[in-house]
Amino acid sequence: MGYVFVAAPHGSARVCGWPGSAGSAMVVYATLYIKDKKILQMRIFAGMYKVLRTILFFFPAEGMHHFSMEALRLLCAFGPLRRLVAWACRPEKESPRELFGLRFRNPVGLAAGFDKNALYLRELDVLGFGFVEIGTVTPLAQEGNPRPRLFRLPEDQGLINRMGFNNDGAEVVAARVRAWRSSLAGRRSSLIVGGNIGKNKITPNEEAWKDYDSCFRALYEVVDYFVVNVSSPNTPGLRELQEKDALRRILENLQGVNKELSAARGVRQRPLLLKISPDLSSGQLDDVVDLALEIGLDGLVATNTTISRDGLLASAERVAGIGAGGLSGAPVRELSTEVVRYCCSRLSGRIPVIASGGVFTAADVREKQGVGAALVQVWTGFIYEGPFIVRRICGKVL
Repeated sequence: MGYVFVAAPHGSARVCGWPGSAGSAMVVYATLYIKDKKILQMRIFAGMYKVLRTILFFFPAEGMHHFSMEALRLLCAFGPLRRLVAWACRPEKESPRELFGLRFRNPVGLAAGFDKNALYLRELDVLGFGFVEIGTVTPLAQEGNPRPRLFRLPEDQGLINRMGFNNDGAEVVAARVRAWRSSLAGRRSSLIVGGNIGKNKITPNEEAWKDYDSCFRALYEVVDYFVVNVSSPNTPGLRELQEKDALRRILENLQGVNKELSAARGVRQRPLLLKISPDLSSGQLDDVVDLALEIGLDGLVATNTTISRDGLLASAERVAGIGAGGLSGAPVRELSTEVVRYCCSRLSGRIPVIASGGVFTAADVREKQGVGAALVQVWTGFIYEGPFIVRRICGKVL
């Protein structure tokens, strides 16, 4: 049976149906009373995105990522179209949160790894994100790991990536953020921008603190907060920096630089957070929490991607064929939630936790908030749910 919607008075719509192959004319009338036109609009938009996503998923993931964002950038280059996108995607009203001295216009952010090089801040602002984390940024530009390095698992609503901190380098990225802020032409965007920083692949771990120092200095004046990334599984040896002594050296140095730059430039200190792995043991999580409190970090981001492949619906052959990389999306939701729960329990509200991992819907956000998360980040959920994800979540989460 096929259906067509036709106009009807008083806010209703009539649905006409007919058998596609029947020779006789048979019409069935029904009336749909639409109490909330915006709900209907969102359903139409979501349906359109599902069709588009089906088409895009026929093509390599990384290439389609860049194609989609460039298409959005082209749309947003024209004022009327940019306003149309904002009307369709932004939440109807703000639901602000105050955290470590910053005002987030809503609790839904975009995790690091999506806009590594700060190329799409205007477009992501238009989509209504409360905050965007650029990076991971390293001191020197680097290509990352060989392609292909980004893989979809549609049956699991997941992604596997082994990008390897591909980025244009800290100075170039800083210049882009500065240019975006300048382009506002006196207007002040309410979008919060975080800087996720890491080390170059060629830098030995014993000198990693220097790379974090360099990135911190380069981005200091252009981002609102920092996240130290020592938990990606895609840079050889990086996760070794999560050990307490190695981590202390990095974080203590950054706190010292934070005080130095704040005093020298007459600005407030930048909030400093740490992004942690979902694969840490309870003992390792205890070390992270103790160190965060000892050094005076402003928060934690929990979690990064996992190296686990447990419980996937995708065939073992397909997963084995993809190879190494971090798994994100729905398969990491429960694991991430448990890490958030554990950290929030140990922290007892002394510093906040931003939840990242398996966030697709308002129900997922409520789950994270229920175990103590102050804010949430999406990434894989953005790919699967589309550009209306912030509006849909904020419409159901206060």
